Amino acid sequence: MSESLKGARILVTAGAQGIGLAIARKFLAAGADVHICDVDAQACQAARDQYPALSASVTDVSDEAQVLALFDELAATWGALDALINNAGVSGPTSRLEDTTLDAWQSTLDVNLTGTFLCARSAVPLLRAAGGGSIVNISSVAGRLGFSLRSPYSASKFGLGGLMQTWAMELGPSNIRVNSVLPGVVSGDRVERVIAARAAAGGVSNDDMRDQLVEKVSLRRMTSPEDVANQVAFLCSDEGAMISGQSISVCGNVEYLG
Repeated sequence: MSESLKGARILVTAGAQGIGLAIARKFLAAGADVHICDVDAQACQAARDQYPALSASVTDVSDEAQVLALFDELAATWGALDALINNAGVSGPTSRLEDTTLDAWQSTLDVNLTGTFLCARSAVPLLRAAGGGSIVNISSVAGRLGFSLRSPYSASKFGLGGLMQTWAMELGPSNIRVNSVLPGVVSGDRVERVIAARAAAGGVSNDDMRDQLVEKVSLRRMTSPEDVANQVAFLCSDEGAMISGQSISVCGNVEYLG
């Protein structure tokens, strides 16, 4: 990758751990200025302790007032923004449709869809101030494949694709690219929680459920957070300058979820 990301101003939501931290780390390594936000104050502090070049804010992206305060802070500090990585998301419940509560449905959409909308809306003026830039929504293969027992999650991830395509059309004339990255079965604590919940719902062991998920991947292995970070950085670099309006799977070809 070229040095086009050196000095770029990057915001990564939910950037204190997991995929978000891998993305932040990738941009730091490329010489970018990186700000992360996260709901977990301890994780934010741990990330800053590990990577002192990071700046961080404790922010719930589903709360409009907190999002507005975050972008006021960025406007005062940077004056403009080169890329927004909408990584914040929750797994939501693992339950059959008839057992899914309205509260569980709404809380999933509040973060995964409304949070993405709120951050993108506030980012646009700062991206325009930079002369253009990039928005990358972190979606999921559950945004292109049905995922049993995960109605709110899958609905929210399919919704991200519609937002991405709409924003790519709206913002393209302002030289703002918008894309979605669709990770597959990503190794880490989050997928282990999903595996445990699905194993309990299906009456199988965690190891059996993990094997079942990997068997659905053509490459027969999990995606790493670094795999996702590599694609995100590419989309925000000069090498990705003509890519917009696309949903790009980074998943080893997940064939189905079931």
